[in-house]
Amino acid sequence: MSDAAYTRAVEAVLFAAAEPLREQDILAHAGEGDLSAAFAALQELYADRGVHLVSRGDRWHFETAPDLAHLLRRTREEPRRLGRAATETLSIIAYHEPVSRAEIEAIRGVQTSKGTLDVLMEAGWIRPAGRREGPGRPLLYATTADFLTHFGLGSRRDLPGIDDLRAAGLLDPMPALQLVSDEQDA
Repeated sequence: MSDAAYTRAVEAVLFAAAEPLREQDILAHAGEGDLSAAFAALQELYADRGVHLVSRGDRWHFETAPDLAHLLRRTREEPRRLGRAATETLSIIAYHEPVSRAEIEAIRGVQTSKGTLDVLMEAGWIRPAGRREGPGRPLLYATTADFLTHFGLGSRRDLPGIDDLRAAGLLDPMPALQLVSDEQDA
């Protein structure tokens, strides 16, 4: 099969898919070929179109171009506001996954209610990720492909680091503690 024919086959598989596909699923339908070259060709072909080929996590799919997404909304979406506990919990899971509830509580320094985890699972941003081998075999949590899609991340490696967060002004620098002795006060 020629490169152009293989690219067309990959395009057809992705368009017909009901959900984002892993590379091995695409290969199962389109057959063996240079998948990287096909992805590159399709990304170039669709760069200025109404849809783009994107990878979220390890799954590929076509999505509406960001500047045209408003055309497809039929109802007004109410923004989902997460409370501080849910935001902290989601951050911990994203940066430390897979992580147990006890580990989340140890990092946060307070108990995590089941409702907080339920809200994040209902949003589709976290999922149970098995059980840790150890006493009590605690349930582990990890982020989902929907989490990556919602926050516009290609993978967890795209999460900002501590320096990025400080540069964006999202973290306050820790004030230096100054110890003043009685002699200095006099």
